[in-house]
Amino acid sequence: MTARLDFTSEAFFRDPPKAIAALRMSGPLVATRFPLVGNVWITTTHDATAQVLKDGATFTLRKEDGDVASLRWWMPSFVRTIANNMLTMDEPDHTRLRSIVDEAFRRRAIVAMEPRIRAIADGLADELFAEGRPADLVQRYARILPLAVISELLGLPLADRPKFIAWGNAMSSLTNVVSFFRLLWAFRKMRAYLEQQLQAARVQGGEGLIAELVQVEREGAQITPDEMVSMVFLLLAAGSETTTHLISGSAYELLRNPGLRDWLEQDWSRAGLAVEEFLRFVSPVQFSKPRYVRRDVEVEGVRLRKGDRVMVMLAAANMDPAMHDRPESLDLERKPNRHLSFGTGIHFCLGHQLARIEAACALEALFVRWPKLGLAVDPSQIHWRKRPGIRMIAKLPVTAAVHGTFTAAAPAMADRSPVRAE
Repeated sequence: MTARLDFTSEAFFRDPPKAIAALRMSGPLVATRFPLVGNVWITTTHDATAQVLKDGATFTLRKEDGDVASLRWWMPSFVRTIANNMLTMDEPDHTRLRSIVDEAFRRRAIVAMEPRIRAIADGLADELFAEGRPADLVQRYARILPLAVISELLGLPLADRPKFIAWGNAMSSLTNVVSFFRLLWAFRKMRAYLEQQLQAARVQGGEGLIAELVQVEREGAQITPDEMVSMVFLLLAAGSETTTHLISGSAYELLRNPGLRDWLEQDWSRAGLAVEEFLRFVSPVQFSKPRYVRRDVEVEGVRLRKGDRVMVMLAAANMDPAMHDRPESLDLERKPNRHLSFGTGIHFCLGHQLARIEAACALEALFVRWPKLGLAVDPSQIHWRKRPGIRMIAKLPVTAAVHGTFTAAAPAMADRSPVRAE
């Protein structure tokens, strides 16, 4: 039996816990049809998700012919080139490529960037209403911050940032096959731009991770020119897009839940704890890439056949009541918090520390600068983009006016915690 659930519907994105709970009733793995992917099994529990992610020998990102499991026959060849990155590679190629950039993303290196990240966030917060009120927090703040950070890390010119924003907006508009073909111009331009930047670094040198990659290439590292392009593409896109929606989704929850916001504003050293819960509850990355099943296998009592494809539903793992008490509630003091928003196994997110720090800095800078910040519209007028697999608010209009702003805290209850929203 194939489950029928529209993973791009407003109802699904507005209230994921409700839809996920209903889906989980069908079992720990459910056969469905996913947009752009086709027929696939999806996991609905923490344990099933972890098993698939950790067993890279059984659940591979490549088919037996070496093709990427998530690609369809009709996709152009240059898309396949970009998709040929470490996120879609099994061992030993995954480790070969990841080891090249691992050092730049080690905790010590990322923590050292925190003052600069906070300075960028402070500057963007100052300029939030520079073009008038209300301001779209997605475009004016949440999208620019991670793009600014990752472009500095890569060593890309500040003047080119508008291009990155335009490409990011194009990727956010991906909803179906038609919009996929509209997106191709952005992919073409990004590839050409990154090839130019890599070539410039080969000739002129420079600062940043692109220059370091070129130096590694010069020293004889096992990486092809196409892999260099796809590596930088991955870092630029994956290093900004998902953090954009973590920041905007987290800000939205604070704006509509004054009790949570008040608790956080009392002590910003709590931001790290709160971000972990936002990662779990907002779950901006809702699904992994499809994996190919290499042999007949049983997962949580469900039999999968060789040749099947499976996608782990990270959002469902994060809402599993077997792992989290009252998972449908946003609890900023939740401990322990064993979310899988960064995955697990060999593909555990390379940029997890960077995303955490960016989100914490973004929230603190925003609400310290604008203590009276509020939604400029009723929460019912906030909508999500219909892109499958990522939960992204389309627009988040905010204003700093004392009056005329909207909040939507849940009704008061006698035992309500100030750090929990129902």
